[in-house]
Amino acid sequence: MSTGSMSTGRPPRLSWLTRLRRDRSLLLMTVPAVVLLLVFNYAPLFGLVTAFQEYDPLIGVWHSGWVGLEQFGQLLGDPLFWESTVNTLYLSFVQLVLFFPIPIALALLLNSVLSERLRNFVQSVVYLPHFFSWVLAITIFQQMLGGAGVLNQFLRGHDIGTWDVMTNPHTFALLVTSQAIWKEAGWSIIVFLAALAAINTDLYEAAAADGAGRWRRMWHITLPGLRGVVVLMLVLRLGNALSVGFEQFLVQRDAVGHDAADVLDTFSFYYGIATGNYSYGAAAGLFKSIISLLLIWGANKLAHAFGEDGLYRK
Repeated sequence: MSTGSMSTGRPPRLSWLTRLRRDRSLLLMTVPAVVLLLVFNYAPLFGLVTAFQEYDPLIGVWHSGWVGLEQFGQLLGDPLFWESTVNTLYLSFVQLVLFFPIPIALALLLNSVLSERLRNFVQSVVYLPHFFSWVLAITIFQQMLGGAGVLNQFLRGHDIGTWDVMTNPHTFALLVTSQAIWKEAGWSIIVFLAALAAINTDLYEAAAADGAGRWRRMWHITLPGLRGVVVLMLVLRLGNALSVGFEQFLVQRDAVGHDAADVLDTFSFYYGIATGNYSYGAAAGLFKSIISLLLIWGANKLAHAFGEDGLYRK
């Protein structure tokens, strides 16, 4: 028998044409998603050229004057831009500290509930606010904590005084963080619940047989099993540190003032699009995107330094 005909124990390699025929139906299913990605995520990148122009929508991109880095020079010399940047970083830090641990804790609590019916009910309740618009979510907070809200009506009825929450710029960071927790924490637990479901249950049985209690099992099995996902979500969170939100701050800006509520997204809108200075807004948006890319790159490098995969394997 010739060497070439001997079995090597490996499956034969398929040509790209054979694989295309075999996976044709699967590839066709991805076509709508790829088209949407190209149309809504990659095609708009062409508009970044306006950041280097004196863009005039009446004559279009092709005929607008080229000014190079002039918009960025004006941007870096604008005190309102730096005020918005500081606000963005501060709000992002507050939300990272107060918001990020909440979905992890909720996932651990739900995972400990033995009754499947109760677990499904709680999941449905905490998922629901995610589907509310920010306008509706803020309206609910206004009805509860506003000047004529339930809380202040109760305080007035007992001659205690009122508590200024919705219009106080000094506590605005805590307000928007609590709104984000109420609206998004339940939805954010999905990925952590999936990670918990992937942990081998034999490990829990073996640990219980060795006398490990619930807390020791959580510390030595559950938390290490979640570590990779936690690091991944932390990397993504740091990459989006400059994107703390737009609608949430836009709706509440007039109530607390621009000093407290202006972030980079609202700065691009109010001092770019709203004033007709589209190039200035595009420059602010491009600056934010570049810094976000550097943040996610640095966070990913840090994850690799601690032995985790991050967004991709090293």
